[in-house]
Amino acid sequence: MAQRRRTSTYIYGNTARNLDIRRQINEEPRRQLSHEARKNREKAHHMSLGYVVFLIGALAVCAFILINYVQMQSELTNKTKEVAKLESRLNTLKLENDENYNRITSSIDLEEIKRVAIGELGMTYAREGQIITYSNAGNDYMRYVAAED
Repeated sequence: MAQRRRTSTYIYGNTARNLDIRRQINEEPRRQLSHEARKNREKAHHMSLGYVVFLIGALAVCAFILINYVQMQSELTNKTKEVAKLESRLNTLKLENDENYNRITSSIDLEEIKRVAIGELGMTYAREGQIITYSNAGNDYMRYVAAED
């Protein structure tokens, strides 16, 4: 039985077809594009001067913003490192100050101070009526000048 081709895709016979895709692609007729479609495709392939200027301006603005952002990030990092160094220095100075204060207070002999004040300088303890107590309601300071006896 001979193979017969019809307009339908059904083929009579017992052998499989040998498909040649390249031949079919080349043989398929191409559709004609309308005039408007052709014009639109040509416009899509070409950029106008205004569009190019707009793209360059947008790129310049983006580059400016990006550069400023990176500089600000770098400045922030440097400031953070500087603050950390200063905080470390402050903690060191506080520790040194506390150590010096404790060393000074532990080396003071209050009995020696009392002996020198009473024996060599002639100081005495306060008598009855010499101590006057005031109450200050506000946060201001108070100055009291005693009249000489």
